Amino acid sequence: MTDPQLDALFAPIEADHGEATGLMLERTPPHNFDAEAALLGAILNNNAAYERVSDILRPEHFADARHGRIFEASGKLIERGQLANPVTLSAFFRQDEHLAEIGGPQYLAELSNNLVSVINAGDYGKLVYDLYLRRELIEIGEETVNEAYRYEIETDAAIQIEKTEQKLFSLATAGAAESGFVAFGPALTKAYENIEHAYKNAGKVVGVTTGLRDIDRKLGGLHPSDLLILAGRPSMGKTALAMNVAFNAAISSHQNRNTGAEEGNELKTGAIAVFSLEMAAEQLAARLLSQAAEVSGDNMRRGDLNEDDFQRLVLATQELNTVPLYIDDTPALPVSTLRTRCRRLKRQHGLAMIVVDYLQLLAPPTNFRGDGRVQEVSEITRMLKAIAKELEVPVLALSQLSRAVEQREDKRPQLSDLRESGSIEQDADVVMFIYREQYYLERAEPAQRPEEATDKFGERYSQWQERLNHVYNTAEVIIAKQRHGPVGNVRLFFDGNYTKFGDLDHIEEEYE
Repeated sequence: MTDPQLDALFAPIEADHGEATGLMLERTPPHNFDAEAALLGAILNNNAAYERVSDILRPEHFADARHGRIFEASGKLIERGQLANPVTLSAFFRQDEHLAEIGGPQYLAELSNNLVSVINAGDYGKLVYDLYLRRELIEIGEETVNEAYRYEIETDAAIQIEKTEQKLFSLATAGAAESGFVAFGPALTKAYENIEHAYKNAGKVVGVTTGLRDIDRKLGGLHPSDLLILAGRPSMGKTALAMNVAFNAAISSHQNRNTGAEEGNELKTGAIAVFSLEMAAEQLAARLLSQAAEVSGDNMRRGDLNEDDFQRLVLATQELNTVPLYIDDTPALPVSTLRTRCRRLKRQHGLAMIVVDYLQLLAPPTNFRGDGRVQEVSEITRMLKAIAKELEVPVLALSQLSRAVEQREDKRPQLSDLRESGSIEQDADVVMFIYREQYYLERAEPAQRPEEATDKFGERYSQWQERLNHVYNTAEVIIAKQRHGPVGNVRLFFDGNYTKFGDLDHIEEEYE
């Protein structure tokens, strides 16, 4: 900024801040009426100046309410294709009988005499917006102080901190979402870089790995900005599979951090955030410990361990201590608070992936005024997708299925089975279902009917036994929707003792 006028406008602000008044009450909120008047003068002299600031400024950003109303009226006239100048604005305000409130035609003419170049209008706009942010920060600070002094049993300090963080987050992102257009050239360059990275890593996962070979092949890994839904009926293993994926991704992130530092590669690193709204953090940790040490979780709970089991648990505990996995088990967590905590985690440790267990247990934003649970879930999925895009990480959210699955002979889930599926299917980039036929077959062991011949029953029982043997310790992941790739089924190995999923070596013909 080389304009002497603009430099002069900053001087009073610096002088004011340099004065030590000693008392907060004697301070006036930061503002610069001259900068606001100069910006409005630029707009009234050349409406092109409005286009330079309309993306970041709103009427409420002006410290002088009159200036905010003039800016708003100018915008309305310009957006209608009309000219905004002292004459047209005088007619505009005279029509709604508010001309006197903004200082009359004389004040509009006075503003128009502030000759500022269109080039510097953007700098004036940034200054006005910066001072607005400072005033908002002061207000948040004063509210925080007053609430901290006001002791209430129902509101503990942790909740007050969370509210303040949310206010700061909302303030920080007020203008961030309005990034505007992106030229095709830079977007094309970014797309080419992604393709080049995939080409150089042919056969490897480009996104965050699930640690499961066949799923990675089908999805190409979990990609940044994607919302992935993993749904299933109770006891199918949703949480187990999600934690397997989170654990594998955390191990990969830890390894990539070391490998990338040694080789100079840009490998995907960062923390894995797990929001467990159903199970406690220590329960999830016990599951992961059972998987890593290959010790039965049931034996761990009952303490039925031998010396070898205990030694494996000790070694596994030491190894898992370095894994960048973070678990938040706050019940009924609002999705807005989830976003705030993820932003904080990304700032402190980096962030590679978010797992939510599960979708229907999240609470909508505190200011949401929807009508019914379907709208609430729709708002939650919309915000999860927004979080994935904003933080540029994959979000894996678990979801319940309706009981309609149980009424069908073929109990493989379908997209229509998603509970409260107002926008789950629409917002998700990938929808997967977990299905274990073994679970249903074990509960459908045939019994001999009174009128049935023994040989007929034996044949039916043999068919059941053969089918059970074929699907024993296996699970099926049904990829029902994938925005960027093919759909299809993937068979996995599943060990119920350790709640552990793994790759299945296909000796037989692939199961359809």
